[in-house]
Amino acid sequence: MRAIKALNINSHKKDLSPEQREDLLGALKARFEKNMNRHKGLEWAKVQAKLEVSAEKLWSLNEMERTGGEPDVVGHDKKTGEYIFFDCSAESPKGRRSVCYDREALESRREHKPQDNAVDMAAAMALSF
Repeated sequence: MRAIKALNINSHKKDLSPEQREDLLGALKARFEKNMNRHKGLEWAKVQAKLEVSAEKLWSLNEMERTGGEPDVVGHDKKTGEYIFFDCSAESPKGRRSVCYDREALESRREHKPQDNAVDMAAAMALSF
């Protein structure tokens, strides 16, 4: 099992410390303000309010950030009220390279075996797709 920086993985609790939450929200706000073309008509205060009540979603976004990604808001689902985040990094984040699609593909590789698979990584980050 891989170590996750500043999280107690034995507890299986997907929650961030107050300092981690503050750092993550600061990074997300800065990215939001820098890339307004991705989310025209959306207000950061509303996005932040929604995130602050969802520890698991913050944890997932932190996992994206921790592995070198650049999560940013790209839309708002008016029916559910949910904000839609994508990883907007220019290239595959360093922490998520050398992967194949799923465990079956990983186990079938004999040579040049990838380090991990995308399905398991997404599940570990509590992401849905």
